[in-house]
Amino acid sequence: MHLTHLEVTVTDGLLHVLINRPDQRNALSQAVLDEIGAVFTHHARDERLVAATITGAGERCFAAGGDLKEFDSLREPAAVERMTLRSRANLDAIRDFPVPVIALLNGDALGGGAELAVSCDVRILAAHAKFAFVQGTMCISTAWGGGPDLVRLVGPSQALRLLMRADLIDAPAALAIGLADAAAAPGESFADFTSRFLEPVAKRKPQVMRAYKALTRAMRNNVDAAGLRGLETESILTTWLHQDHWDAHDAVLARITGSAR
Repeated sequence: MHLTHLEVTVTDGLLHVLINRPDQRNALSQAVLDEIGAVFTHHARDERLVAATITGAGERCFAAGGDLKEFDSLREPAAVERMTLRSRANLDAIRDFPVPVIALLNGDALGGGAELAVSCDVRILAAHAKFAFVQGTMCISTAWGGGPDLVRLVGPSQALRLLMRADLIDAPAALAIGLADAAAAPGESFADFTSRFLEPVAKRKPQVMRAYKALTRAMRNNVDAAGLRGLETESILTTWLHQDHWDAHDAVLARITGSAR
């Protein structure tokens, strides 16, 4: 796959995606969004993966939002709708990815960059990273699925406050309202913090992580209670009967009894 704006690696079952436009604050042009969609669609077929990460180059911005110079040409309803649907579909490749996707906010997530962050399953922040849904300052709404994602994460009242005020939310505040899941301490290396966060994740098995993601994806898509329970039953059958489960079971049993099978 030829990529111009992203760097992609796979290590220890983890797919790592880097938006490499630091001079443009990792702005999300249509080409960048298309590459994100293509990468996650392509790697969805890799059954060895346990999780994926996406981050931005540098320390200033995770992603600064849409590329304003490019989007300046969108002045007709049909063009705006095409951009919206195309961009949302690219982020849906993250939402529908078969294993969890973790946003590593190396810096600020602004506007469309905030929508990218909330399209992921988990968000961890560098100590200096901030969130802001700044679309309202440009007199527009969210467009790429970030509005519904934000409401799901923090609730209608908090989401409305963030949208209408365009507040810049720092890491402690993001943690407090559920917008972030973990954050590095002030002065702590984000690379070291990320490595420690991902260490137990990399130890999980692909079929287990697929089961977890399937459940959270179903919740995101408003599957009813019966559907969720059916999905959980299907998942336990798949994971319980897998040899990885019996290997782990036997190891624990051996420690308890002092003998191996």
